[in-house]
Amino acid sequence: MADHDLAAGAAKLSTRTVLLIGAALAGTPALAQTPTAAAEAEVFDAGEMVVTAERRSETLDKVPVAITALGTAKLDQLQVQSFNDFAKFLPSVSFQTAGPGFAQVYFRGVASGGDGNHSGPLPSVGIYLDEQPITTIGGTLDLHIYDIARIEALAGPQGALYGASSQAGTIRYISNKPDFDKLSYGYDLEFNSVSKGGVGGVVEAFVNVPLSEKIALRVVGWYDHDAGYIDNVAGTRTYSVPGITINNNAFVRKDYNYVDTWGGRAQLAIKISDDWTITPGIMGQRQKSNGFFGTDPNVGDLSVRHYRPERAIDDWVQASLTIEGKISDFDITYAGSYLERKVDTQSDYSDYSFFYDAFYTSYVDFIRNNAGQFIDPSQAIDGFDRFTKQSQELRIASPTDWRLRFIVGGFYQRQTRDIEQQYLVGGLADSLSVTGRPGLWWLTKQDRVDRDYAIFGQLTFDITKRLTLTGGGRYYWYDNSLIGFFGFGAGNPLGPLFGFGEVLCVGPATTQGAPCTNLANVGPGGTLSPRKSVGNGGIHKLNLSWQATDDALLYFTWSRGFRPGGINRNGTLPPYDADFVTNYELGWKTSFFDKKLRINGAVYQLDWDGIQLAFLGQVGLTEIQNAGNARIRGAEFDITVAPVRGLVITASGSYNDARLTTNYCRISTSATNADCTAPAGNFIRAPIGQQLPVTAEFKGNLIGRYDFGIGAYDAHFQTAIAYTGPRWAALRTDQRDILGRMPEYTTVDFSFGVKRGNATAEVYLNNALDDRGNLNRFAQCSPGTCGGITYQIVTQPRTFGIKFGQKF
Repeated sequence: MADHDLAAGAAKLSTRTVLLIGAALAGTPALAQTPTAAAEAEVFDAGEMVVTAERRSETLDKVPVAITALGTAKLDQLQVQSFNDFAKFLPSVSFQTAGPGFAQVYFRGVASGGDGNHSGPLPSVGIYLDEQPITTIGGTLDLHIYDIARIEALAGPQGALYGASSQAGTIRYISNKPDFDKLSYGYDLEFNSVSKGGVGGVVEAFVNVPLSEKIALRVVGWYDHDAGYIDNVAGTRTYSVPGITINNNAFVRKDYNYVDTWGGRAQLAIKISDDWTITPGIMGQRQKSNGFFGTDPNVGDLSVRHYRPERAIDDWVQASLTIEGKISDFDITYAGSYLERKVDTQSDYSDYSFFYDAFYTSYVDFIRNNAGQFIDPSQAIDGFDRFTKQSQELRIASPTDWRLRFIVGGFYQRQTRDIEQQYLVGGLADSLSVTGRPGLWWLTKQDRVDRDYAIFGQLTFDITKRLTLTGGGRYYWYDNSLIGFFGFGAGNPLGPLFGFGEVLCVGPATTQGAPCTNLANVGPGGTLSPRKSVGNGGIHKLNLSWQATDDALLYFTWSRGFRPGGINRNGTLPPYDADFVTNYELGWKTSFFDKKLRINGAVYQLDWDGIQLAFLGQVGLTEIQNAGNARIRGAEFDITVAPVRGLVITASGSYNDARLTTNYCRISTSATNADCTAPAGNFIRAPIGQQLPVTAEFKGNLIGRYDFGIGAYDAHFQTAIAYTGPRWAALRTDQRDILGRMPEYTTVDFSFGVKRGNATAEVYLNNALDDRGNLNRFAQCSPGTCGGITYQIVTQPRTFGIKFGQKF
């Protein structure tokens, strides 16, 4: 049933749901604990949370790292079910997105904008699920958050322990593990309604079963229907050739960007001895997104006018194996995984066709059928991406109570991506199509392989009982390759004009479905091999921490992170080099008044050298080049206070002054060509001092929660305010002139809930002020044709929800 059909029954369903929840709570036996005591038990344990950010179990307030940790209780309190839900409460994190499964994540202002293309740069932020990396090229996995023990966000380069894609930071999802001691299970239900949109709901459940004294199984499952709130409204377009006018009647729909997500996770813990445990696991998710997640303000509030089918199906599954044990006094950990992701997309690309026609009036003259007649030149894109990731890590750690302790290990990772992007024009003449692929105006069919190898280690020495020195390093090798086809068909006149397509073919097809190969190295006898970007080097981390008192920790960190270089999918361009981030950081973690007040913070400078920048080049083809250097100076803070019994207030924020320290040139940026005057045709695309995109100068949040008793019930009321300042969506000056600056925005969330025994019920109102905060801006464009339509990805409108759950 469509979202707008469900909306009429939303009010009735809300009333019925409230009555059912009330009945369930009334019939739930109360535990032998007063409401005030229950509130006290949850008042203030943030600093005592155990984290594993440094590959060891340590309490949060003793780890000399800038880390934000959201535990199970906090995730529930903040209504967290997806990345977007918790990212707004991480002050050091910023992101761009085009919809579910396509978010690009950044830390501390290390962002150039434009990332996310399937053959673009590797991410600058590493993502982990337990011990295994799940970082993917082209968009972060939109992992449904349920039965998660905590989320750890580590700000600043973490490459020494976490590798290449932890250049600016790392996010770790830590799941609840199988419990050998008791049978437990639970479920959670949710109904929600989006203002000016449809209705949605969530069903989640888990079960933990001790199968024997030494074997336990934990299984988790979920289904989530996210309501749509973008309307595709009726419209027409007329091209320059008389008689060609199209409409979108077949695709008009209200609330058409709805999403269905279902998946599960299972882990089996096997205790083979007192010292050794094996934990195999499997997790999978299917997410089906419909419609488009941007809005065109010129059409109307939460509205667009699109002319072709739009959807995405994102399927992924990860198998993992973790082995933990001891040999003598040493802890041994092996972590291996295999991840497979399949993303099928359909996208409306008619803006490109329409505005290209407006700029080059002869464009539609090329678009004809087999009879030589003019046809509708509008384009659509069908995408078929296949991604795999295999990783292996083995590490050894000395006892934590040794004065001189260490961690050493080795790492291997292989990522593959089978890229297929079909740019379709219905009824296109065979002679204009890619050979053997009727109707294809353009084809990208390429195979990408990224290999990483590393050895790493970290040595910690207690100089005194309160002064500790830590040094770490990682030596790495990378071998990244790309081979295949890109461009127009042999008979398309734009092929010779722009130099793309079958006119560049150097040999037969090396990727299935391609007409030939035009992106490859050609060896003796015409043998073809992938183009490669190969490199090696070392990165470091040096940390000095001083436990000044039992309640005050000061630390200084000098660390470095990197991203490997890679190959441009435009085969006429050179490879791009690795880029590096060097971090200088002074931080503190303090508590006062018997831990009723905690103040954590850090000040830092990051030097970013050889920025990898992806942007749209000729005919809308993504190009990557090293765009010079930048410097980020910033500060972040996290304050938690419990002023009275039952009341907890937290405030956190970050300030980042992120700017170029060299000119970004069209052709090259170097010390010998700092003013971009040579060679001929070079010019400044972004000048020294230009603010880096995506990240606001200030981002912060304020959360107040009051726990209190109402008769036999534990109750709470919470307000959460999240603010993000103005930002740019792009680095280049010409793109900023087109897209404009994204304004500041604030979301305000309210929730009220009660608990009795093993049952909880809650109502919430998210984005209560119904702010249209811009998460991203972009246009379908090529240089010279941009400016037709600028789309805005906005925060979800005001959403009312009701939740009920029980745990046994």
